[in-house]
Amino acid sequence: MIRSLRPLTRALKAGVALALLSALSMNTALAQTWPARPVTLLVPFPPGGSTDMVARTLGVKLQEKLGGTFVVDNKAGAGGMIGAAAAKRAVPDGYTLFVSSLGPFVIGPHLTKTAGYDPLKDFDYITIAVQAPNVLAVPSGSRFKTLADVIAFMKANPGQMTFASAGPGTSDHLTAALFWQETGTTATHVPYKGGAPAITDLLGGQVDTTFMNINTALPHIKAGKMRALAITSAKRSPLLPDVPTMEELGHKGVTVYSWQAVAAPKGLPADIKTKVRSAVVESLNDPAVKPKLLELGFEIVGNTPEQFTAFQSAEFARWKQVIEQGKISID
Repeated sequence: MIRSLRPLTRALKAGVALALLSALSMNTALAQTWPARPVTLLVPFPPGGSTDMVARTLGVKLQEKLGGTFVVDNKAGAGGMIGAAAAKRAVPDGYTLFVSSLGPFVIGPHLTKTAGYDPLKDFDYITIAVQAPNVLAVPSGSRFKTLADVIAFMKANPGQMTFASAGPGTSDHLTAALFWQETGTTATHVPYKGGAPAITDLLGGQVDTTFMNINTALPHIKAGKMRALAITSAKRSPLLPDVPTMEELGHKGVTVYSWQAVAAPKGLPADIKTKVRSAVVESLNDPAVKPKLLELGFEIVGNTPEQFTAFQSAEFARWKQVIEQGKISID
């Protein structure tokens, strides 16, 4: 009986090998012809924000370097999770790329039980495009002159200092929550429906302070309307050389970056992944692009898919701990 099954076993093995070879050939052919039709850069936020700007900048340059057409599609809502769920459902053929900030990748799914996707399983990570630190800022007329002033006030007056944010679960909110946990202090979170109204109330003195992305804070700092007390980068920013880092001031656990990255639905052919990553890195370092990004406070990253995957996993765990410890939820 065993002898009679051998021809069948050989036939099955040959069939499997043929199927694998066929799939490999199809993927190779797909990569060679890609992009043969328009590529969608799916952005999970409204037009006009940092992520949208990065996606549109990349779209123009990717068209130059790869040919074809790259179109930005904004699918906003639920802190980016609606767009992330749509990206997960897309066909992994290279014609839908997901351009997002860190929120949907490492924060959103910890805030709700209905995210609609699993960032550890549902995406192929291609590269982090840029990153930017946050700045702890106060109005120029504030009585708080240093980070030490802020911490001393919070310790003496638990829960009384107000921190504005663009909304629950945003980078500025969670950076504040991390800051409170690291310094053993408490304060009052004042969430707004977006960054613009939060800035308006901060400038008007209705709230005490906020953690703000450097590219949002810079114009107000340069205009003398805000004062930066500390920055969350690993080293001082050349754009704000007089502002000390949190690490310099003794708070190593509050080194934080917001970031924008490129991913794809799980199953993206390896050759297309390589082409996309290479073209994105070339675009970011293009002489017409890089200086403008640096002036806005962005740092070019352009890491490998493997590095991005490892970083995403570490960031996912980090923010999970902050959210659970702070009992933060949007449900």
